[in-house]
Amino acid sequence: MAHQINSRNPGELMGISARTNDIHYGKLYAGYVAKRNEIEEKIGKIKPYELEFANQTYSKLRGLKEGETFAANGMILHQLYFSILGNGGKPAGELYKAILKQWGSWESYYNEMVAVGLTARGWAILAFDFSDMKLHIFQADAQNQGGVWGAMPLIALDVYEHAYFIDHGSNRKAYIEAFFENLNWEAIDKRYASIKTVVSK
Repeated sequence: MAHQINSRNPGELMGISARTNDIHYGKLYAGYVAKRNEIEEKIGKIKPYELEFANQTYSKLRGLKEGETFAANGMILHQLYFSILGNGGKPAGELYKAILKQWGSWESYYNEMVAVGLTARGWAILAFDFSDMKLHIFQADAQNQGGVWGAMPLIALDVYEHAYFIDHGSNRKAYIEAFFENLNWEAIDKRYASIKTVVSK
């Protein structure tokens, strides 16, 4: 079954314009969904004889498999990004409590997340790593680089220029601050609750 757009455009937000979200959601995110479907269809049509030409420098299969992870992660991270934006409010809930326990204070976590957002070329991601059962902030310079196997992303901060340049120019920090102002902690906590369910089994 083809992948579908399963998030929603949050529209006008505090510090993030409707125009930015229309482009980001309607072109970038939707484009990743379409491209993932296209790539997976092409992989399914590769002929047995084409596998004989598989090569690490260049081959049809290499190009498709590299594009597959970039499109898939682009789709997944954008779905998360848009699903947690809107209905902004103060941090609250079980994930907030877990952050306080691990970082000692909201300020310590927030400052680290902002700093990673300023150093990353693509994404700053708060994720739960099942290998050590802890929260981590990961930096990804590209969608298919910097992720950790077996970790579930909870907060995905897109810091590619398309996410903020219309509204903030080169002031990425102002955009990151706006991102946090717009976080929907109820939606984030639902995602975190699914982890707790798995862990408790």
